[in-house]
Amino acid sequence: MIASDVVLGEDVAIRQPQLVNLYGCTIGDASRIGAFVEIQRGAVIGRACKISSHSFICDGVIIEDGVFVGHGVMFTNDLFPRALAADGQLQTEADWVLVPTRVEAGASIGSNATIVAGVTIGRGALIGAGAVVTHDVPPYAIVAGVPARILGDVRVKADEARETAPGSIR
Repeated sequence: MIASDVVLGEDVAIRQPQLVNLYGCTIGDASRIGAFVEIQRGAVIGRACKISSHSFICDGVIIEDGVFVGHGVMFTNDLFPRALAADGQLQTEADWVLVPTRVEAGASIGSNATIVAGVTIGRGALIGAGAVVTHDVPPYAIVAGVPARILGDVRVKADEARETAPGSIR
């Protein structure tokens, strides 16, 4: 379902609109949204992003331009989630604090990663599949693991790949 309050940019591709749940969010020009994706009220997706199937993007998440979100990526927006308030009643919006998260331009998030509320994933960073990101990720860092740890720099890895590619001059 795509609610009437969703702001869609030009040339946004949602191939299976009956298999998504989008409400109150903003999606930038030329972005692509896969099946079984939920994007909640208040979330912002930049231009030319790819949000793969089965991903969950909650209120408070800002994804800048050119970001890749792999299959089954989960974002959180509450550091202390509970079903019940102190009085034993179901929580309402007044009972918790929304903690914003930012994914900067050009970052890539691997399948099944979990992004804990309040972090910033830096420009061009690469998050490994299955990682649990609990702290800010510097620009261009490669992180993986549980919890995610820095393993390298995408700029160095790209240079190494060019140097060892078949047919390269060594």
